[in-house]
Amino acid sequence: MNLAIALLYSSAVFSLLIFFYYFLGYRSQKREWQAKVKNWFPQEQRKSLVSRLGDRFDEQDFAKTLHHRLQSINVGLLPSEYVAGLIVGGMAVFVLFYSIFNVSFSISLLLGVFIVTMTHFLLFYIRKNSYEEQFNDKLSEVCRIMGNAARSGLTINQGIDIVSREVTGPAGVEFKRISHELKLGVPLETALRSVQKRNKSRDFKLFIATLLIQKKTGGNLALTLETMAETFEERKVLHQTIKTMTAEQKYISYIVPILPVFLLLVMNNVIDGFLDPLWSGFGLIMLALFLGAVILSFVIIRKITNIKV
Repeated sequence: MNLAIALLYSSAVFSLLIFFYYFLGYRSQKREWQAKVKNWFPQEQRKSLVSRLGDRFDEQDFAKTLHHRLQSINVGLLPSEYVAGLIVGGMAVFVLFYSIFNVSFSISLLLGVFIVTMTHFLLFYIRKNSYEEQFNDKLSEVCRIMGNAARSGLTINQGIDIVSREVTGPAGVEFKRISHELKLGVPLETALRSVQKRNKSRDFKLFIATLLIQKKTGGNLALTLETMAETFEERKVLHQTIKTMTAEQKYISYIVPILPVFLLLVMNNVIDGFLDPLWSGFGLIMLALFLGAVILSFVIIRKITNIKV
């Protein structure tokens, strides 16, 4: 009797283990099939109202122009995200002046609009060469990769394809575009000139001229690219040295406009009506002269420290 109970108990446990084994296998296969079905028939996820409005805004013509300008200064934001950031920043400035520094409602609103507008233009003015600089920083690496490819017996087109897969940043994006155009049958010179229209860098012009001349006349392309890579690296080191030496002056160009405005706001917070004389006739003249002097000092310092190599 005890033996029969033990056998029945063992059979039940064994059956339960077999059941769990096949059940887990079924669940695993079910997940695999669900993944395959999702790949075959992808379902578009529902977007929020804000996302749909942002997508609709990005499809406008002026938004596409803004997106191109943002790419040219290496700002990885969509036009809708950028405009939303400006609006939120303007609201934050308004709250800061109105609630903390006790500035009147109308003046706080005007200052918020003015600061956001100036931020927009200053951003494009300060970072107008950022995309070009990051592109130039990768040119030495591009030359070395293509030089190694040429030394290995690969063609220029194959070297460009390797560069498009290995290099990151703006240079990687542009060389991917060149590689795609070459695979579609576009001539090398046409593909390179199309990138040159977007990038006015002198270094990239030299790179294009070298490739085209070497392709037409022949010669040791690997040695030429190696020499060019060394030249670009020396220019990069020199540019970084100048940037380090002028860093203090550039920070001064930012501090000089901000410090007097901050002191005025602090005094207005301590003394009620401290800024009221500025809105009189003589005060407006002094305010205009002050703003002109601040902007002029900022531009002059930026011009002096902007040393091109």
